[in-house]
Amino acid sequence: MRILPDMGRVLLKAAAGAAAVIALFWVLSVIVGLLVWVIAIGLLIGVVHLGVRMMRENSGNVR
Repeated sequence: MRILPDMGRVLLKAAAGAAAVIALFWVLSVIVGLLVWVIAIGLLIGVVHLGVRMMRENSGNVR
């Protein structure tokens, strides 16, 4: 009879460990996703800034 409660504790610890690993990977995936969005937005802003600068330089040379 003593084996069953011990097995229950082992299973509970295993389930808690698995849940902790899943939560860790979920948090890491959220952080990586946010970093990807920040990089994409930064690249977009940079391309728009360069495009505006090139258009200003070209319009200045025409005059």
